[in-house]
Amino acid sequence: MDKSYSPKTDEILKVVGLELMFCTPEKCSCNDGITAIELARRLSLPTETVKKKLKILFEKKIIRVTGINPKYWKFDEYQFQKMDENDEVYQSLCNFENVDFAKYFEY
Repeated sequence: MDKSYSPKTDEILKVVGLELMFCTPEKCSCNDGITAIELARRLSLPTETVKKKLKILFEKKIIRVTGINPKYWKFDEYQFQKMDENDEVYQSLCNFENVDFAKYFEY
């Protein structure tokens, strides 16, 4: 990983995290969550890039995984609320500047 890398400035990590944060069961093909492939298609990103970002979020314990093949990813609200406010991933996901919330909600 690049030494100048910072989760705080990683826009793709933020987009993946926010998409999972606002992912409702109605938006997923399975109640257990969303697959990396579904998430990559929804965000128009390469699957490998999405998998790398999922790994970072998983290591922070703010998403959980169910299953083996396929893996279903789901945001863990409880663990997110327990995160240190000084954590760069937490700060990135809480920075709502330039976030279009309309895409997360259907009216």
